Amino acid sequence: MPTITLTTDFGEKDHYVGAVKGAIYSKSDIVRIVDISHTVSPFNCAEASYILKNTYKHFAQGTVHIIGIDSEYTVENKHLAVLLNGHYFVCANNGLLSLIITEEKPEKIIELKHPMSAKSNFPVLEVFVDTACKLINGEPIDSLGEEIFEMKQSRGLIPVVNNEANQIIGTVIYIDNYGNVVSNIHRSLFEKIGQNRDYILSVRSVKIKKIHDKYSDFIDFNIPKEDRNYDGEKLAIFNSSGYLELAIFRSNLQTVGGASSLLGLNYWDTVTINFI
Repeated sequence: MPTITLTTDFGEKDHYVGAVKGAIYSKSDIVRIVDISHTVSPFNCAEASYILKNTYKHFAQGTVHIIGIDSEYTVENKHLAVLLNGHYFVCANNGLLSLIITEEKPEKIIELKHPMSAKSNFPVLEVFVDTACKLINGEPIDSLGEEIFEMKQSRGLIPVVNNEANQIIGTVIYIDNYGNVVSNIHRSLFEKIGQNRDYILSVRSVKIKKIHDKYSDFIDFNIPKEDRNYDGEKLAIFNSSGYLELAIFRSNLQTVGGASSLLGLNYWDTVTINFI
């Protein structure tokens, strides 16, 4: 059964998600719809990019991913259908695929030539749904518009390495449900630049000299369990997606707090690694 996924900043209160699903089912009764997230922060392309990068590859090739983030059509924010790694993405040309295209080069980028694009106040419903259903019904992506060869990238999603190759400057691109702070520094870049050198991770006034592979690495199992008291301690790990994450051990936003609140971190704040 063909699959369409939905990633939006629509939230759960309003009619938008229901309307989009109804429109899809009215055009195809053999499609499965999967909600990836509807609680992306409004207009936050970085957040959506991180969610999509870590989700899309777990679906079968041929899946169509509708992305309803900052989707209003303008001359600077045109609509795209993108074929990448066997998946289709229907979205605005606003940089939200930046994290994905750093690893995978798109096979096709089509700028949609849809008559409703410039007139629609609800392009996800009136344009993206129509495009997605054409794709799952077998219409060639080339027939949907004009091929282009570049799409916008968000520079803020790509970390910077200095000329001496002894410093990586990254930014916060995601804050999860536990208040953990995810940077755009990937393990592969850290290992490539670090070359097994010692380092200091700096974020605001906090300095960390050890990045763990998983949360449990933070525990000294030689200490009796009743004598351990790690709750609320700061730590850094490379998370399951390979990105550098700042966390509070066993964080709870209602009790000990999370890294975002305790360290005062928000989107686009700087995370720096200096190699020694």
